[in-house]
Amino acid sequence: MTHTPFTRVSLIALATVLSGTLAAVPQAAFAQDTTAPATEDEKFSGNEIIVTSQKIEQRALDVPITISALGGQRIRELGVTDLDELSYYTPGLLIQEQSANNPGIVIRGITSDSGSAQQGPRVTLYYNGVDISRSRGSYQAIYDLERVEVIKGPQATLFGTASAIGAISLVSAKPREGFSGEVRGSYGNFNQTMLGGHINIGSDVIAARLAGEWRTRDGYVRNLSPNQDKDLYAQNQLGLRGSLRYTPSADFTLDLVATYDQQRNGGTPFISGRFPAFAGAPGGPANAFENANLGGNPAGAAALGDDQLGLNREVYDLNLTAEYSFGDGWSFTTVNGYREFDSREVFDADGSAAPFLEFSEIADGWQFSHEGRFAYAGDRLRASAGWNIFIEDGRQNVPFATEEGTFLQCLTSLFGAPLIPGLPCVAPDGSVPAAGATGLITGGAAAAIPYASVFENQGRNEAYSVFADVTWIATDALELTAGIRFLNESRRSGFLADVPNSQISGAPLIPGQIDTGGRTFTAQRSFDAWLPRFNVLYRINDDLNVFATVSKGRRSPVVQVAAARSAGQVVPNVQNIAEETVWNYEGGLKLASGGVSGSIGVYYQIYDDFQVSIAQLDANGNPTGAFVTASAGRASNLGVEAELAVQVNDWLNVFGNVGFIDGGIDRDGAFSPAFSGARFRLQPEWQASGGFTVDHEFGDGMRFFATPSVTHRSTIFFEVPNNPLISQGPITLVNARAGVSFADGRYEIAGFIRNAFGKDFLLDAGNTGGAFTIPTFIPGEPRFFGVELTAKF
Repeated sequence: MTHTPFTRVSLIALATVLSGTLAAVPQAAFAQDTTAPATEDEKFSGNEIIVTSQKIEQRALDVPITISALGGQRIRELGVTDLDELSYYTPGLLIQEQSANNPGIVIRGITSDSGSAQQGPRVTLYYNGVDISRSRGSYQAIYDLERVEVIKGPQATLFGTASAIGAISLVSAKPREGFSGEVRGSYGNFNQTMLGGHINIGSDVIAARLAGEWRTRDGYVRNLSPNQDKDLYAQNQLGLRGSLRYTPSADFTLDLVATYDQQRNGGTPFISGRFPAFAGAPGGPANAFENANLGGNPAGAAALGDDQLGLNREVYDLNLTAEYSFGDGWSFTTVNGYREFDSREVFDADGSAAPFLEFSEIADGWQFSHEGRFAYAGDRLRASAGWNIFIEDGRQNVPFATEEGTFLQCLTSLFGAPLIPGLPCVAPDGSVPAAGATGLITGGAAAAIPYASVFENQGRNEAYSVFADVTWIATDALELTAGIRFLNESRRSGFLADVPNSQISGAPLIPGQIDTGGRTFTAQRSFDAWLPRFNVLYRINDDLNVFATVSKGRRSPVVQVAAARSAGQVVPNVQNIAEETVWNYEGGLKLASGGVSGSIGVYYQIYDDFQVSIAQLDANGNPTGAFVTASAGRASNLGVEAELAVQVNDWLNVFGNVGFIDGGIDRDGAFSPAFSGARFRLQPEWQASGGFTVDHEFGDGMRFFATPSVTHRSTIFFEVPNNPLISQGPITLVNARAGVSFADGRYEIAGFIRNAFGKDFLLDAGNTGGAFTIPTFIPGEPRFFGVELTAKF
């Protein structure tokens, strides 16, 4: 797909026509406080929805940027249990959870999912006002939330420099006055089990809240390997949150929130599209929907950290927020956070029973954030200014384990020149003839030669910034906003590798990998940036607003450190990858009138030095198994997003949304022509969802509720450059939640179903195996269904 200037102008014209045609399609915001059941007036009165995306409480209608917001009650109505499911109902958002250790967050077709400690994110994930965007530490369970806000487009003055293309803000339910609680439990197929709830107690001065959720599930991909105890994608995760609110006066509020998140999940089903799992197994990507045979490498457990495939992850998070109001319209807010994560994921990168490409990833690190913000709100002027300090330190350590003869036989077979002719890596029945290669090569002197290596990238980022936003209320109808953030950033990267030579070949087992001889190579650079935004809001009337915005986003430069050989010596290989910048131009309409609320927005984005991750090759063109960051040149993005909710009567609400994206790499970059015209990774051209909510009271404290919904996503590619074989075609899913409540809402029984028709679809493809020319495929969730019981007190 090549994006010519004529195509861009034509699409902009089309989007403008759509904007005028759909002016009556306004903002479907459901961000009401849901710590208590909403009243009928609160549920769908869109003109009263309150969000805090601009760091002050405002109606979503009055915010001059594109926002999609869902409250906790709405999330439950939809049957959403995880962030990736939430993205089904948000145009322009796609969240792919390959595992809790590796979520991919896509806003407007741009992905942020790199695990490298040397690389910065594109999307800011905020938890109670604190940046938690580092990929391996960002996954957060979504129990007991007040609301989720998805803010699209660069928002540097509001959400920091990581929000190059947008931000997701998770706000947990806060303690409140009085005593209340809730207990929930559910059971479903695949032995899905959930136990959760909260308890709240407090006065008007001090209140506390304890919430938690424990989820377990059998794996939905059966693993035939006798070496493994769990099926793939088994789930066992626990989340706990304690909150304390102190309000000694109407002018001062202090919130302390401590969160613990834990996963003990089964292995990710990286299923080979090339190697069969068992006799009669279909080849190709369809194999992703059959049984797997991922043997792992028990002999390499010492190197990998475990003989079982799976994820072992823990996250600790502490947040302290204080707000003080003083004078006439003045306030000061400070938000402080500390987050620490430690994870180990063992995975089978070749997707077969062969002990060929067995890896683990050990990612750990910490983040500290402090922000102070003064704000003023007057009749004709609103302003805020402050500072931010953000420091993170982390590493990505990747051990590798294999058996030498098996590895050499399988690798050479991939390139059509097997070391031992006639000996396949994996046989049609799923067995591993290559396991006999070492005995044949050594003449029986050794039956197996274990091999292990490791490489590690390290990153420390210190970012210091100051920012200011000013909104001039020129008339009752017109508001003009300008803001800017100045950033000073210091990035320090490190790299080490312990790569022994093969006992068989006498050379590094994986071509291109270089041993650093016990040394850690480091490099450090500092960068400055100015990031502005400009907004206009015009109130056509009390229920209809039009807005326009121009803003600049930035993804940090990469100080990329690896190793190279020069004059027979191993030396640091330092490459400075330029910062990725984006200018975002958008405009739209928002409406909230009576029972109708919704929005439509059109945006156009221009990227310079668009950063991509590519498989690294050695000087002979052989894969090394590593990925590096590079600039693909210029890219652009044009899209339209619309949301609509209609309260038909007092018991029926109909909702829908749609997003269209035409985006990709525009011109030949450093690696042209392969990247020229390529669509972005995980970018659907069309994304839509719709459904309705029935909430009907029968009397005697009983009511019936139901929310069926349909979600659709067009074709996505999993890699850049695009490969039709590494893609997923259009997929439409049907989900529903329905039930009854009685005793005035104190007790509830509900049934849920997701992917009701059991559609097969891929979650991801390519992966680490793709770097060795053997892509693997990860199947998406099958049909899940079950029943949930709730008791409130």
